[in-house]
Amino acid sequence: MTIEQLYSLYKVHQTVSTDTRNITPDSIFFALKGERFNANEFAAQALESGAKWAVVDEAKYATDERYILVEDVLTTLQDLARYHRGQLNIPFIGITGTNGKTTTKELLYAVLSQRFKTYATKGNLNNHIGVPLTLLSIDDSVELAVIEMGANHQQEIAFLCNIAAPTHGLITNVGKAHLEGFGSFEGVKKAKGELYDYLHTHDGVLFLQGDNEHLREMEMQRGISKVVRYGFSSTNNIVGQLKYANPLLSVSWKTRESTTDHLIQTQLTGSYNTENILAAIAVGHFFGIDDHHINQGIEAYAPSNNRSQITKTIHNTIIADYYNANVSSMEAALANMAVIEADHKVIVLGDMFELGDDAAKEHQYVVNKALAIDADRTIFVGEAFYAHQNANAEFYESTDSAKEALRERPVINSTILLKASRGMAFEKLMEVL
Repeated sequence: MTIEQLYSLYKVHQTVSTDTRNITPDSIFFALKGERFNANEFAAQALESGAKWAVVDEAKYATDERYILVEDVLTTLQDLARYHRGQLNIPFIGITGTNGKTTTKELLYAVLSQRFKTYATKGNLNNHIGVPLTLLSIDDSVELAVIEMGANHQQEIAFLCNIAAPTHGLITNVGKAHLEGFGSFEGVKKAKGELYDYLHTHDGVLFLQGDNEHLREMEMQRGISKVVRYGFSSTNNIVGQLKYANPLLSVSWKTRESTTDHLIQTQLTGSYNTENILAAIAVGHFFGIDDHHINQGIEAYAPSNNRSQITKTIHNTIIADYYNANVSSMEAALANMAVIEADHKVIVLGDMFELGDDAAKEHQYVVNKALAIDADRTIFVGEAFYAHQNANAEFYESTDSAKEALRERPVINSTILLKASRGMAFEKLMEVL
């Protein structure tokens, strides 16, 4: 079956399923393979659960006309998504970056939805499987799409751009993350810069944090002709400023030509989110959304999933930011703790993963950064941090041992930063805070 023929089936049954535990009736089931599973084995179950067709790549499972046998299911999924994208003549905004991708995506959605039927990546479906699934969820009623693209090795962003074909794009920032896959910080810049390469080649529009020297350098190397700049200096098209962080952010902004400042009271914490807010303003302004609706969209957005999320407990205010962590996001979170207004501050940091040979050096760097902040208690959790013990902080080898220590010596009436890689399971600490 050709992609064109498969697409004809997709247009009739325009829902894709990949999980037999959650089959949509009359959908097309794609039997993907992983390191520990082979969904070909569950194709019959998918059909029994209501799928109309099952795409498989092992002939022994294709037992009747409801099965579509292909050479490789994942490649077919990607090719179908690419073909579908070719039929959609609407703006596609591609977002990547070391930190802030998901928050920026959600802010863009909040703003653009004020005027347009907008579709944005759900959750973190931002890889070689998630991006195709996202594209295949976009129907003809959508007027604008926001696609998050993640990467942990070279050429991944280029590959995703080849499927999603962004007409507009932005890189939130570049920092030290996934160094095992990228090799170095320069490797990170090269990999994320693949979005700039695509925009340059296809005459796309770039939204640029104009005060970020790394992003500015990456843009100048490519000579992108259509650039909308946002940032803090007066040379940007959208100029903003953090007014308050106590701990929720109040941000002012204006266009370069305007003398009128707009003040937005957000539901976000983290001073580093100021530029994510300005990115959403820049995109909204570019697409003709009036100032009132831009502000309204941003003020209505409330973060979730433990990304810069404020949680009030009986005793404390928690900045829950333990969905993920790397060196640059740790640095940004600590910088925020330095500026927020709070009588008592407690910092609790957990190990960062996927740093490769740089792990020891970067964990020591974060220890030094954290100890430079005036906090009532500074706590480090995990084996990587434990290797850098000193007398100026508390160190625990595991989240469970840190939890027990916090139970024995409680924290009260404090603003607490919880920041760690997801695998540290910092949600356990919430029980004692």
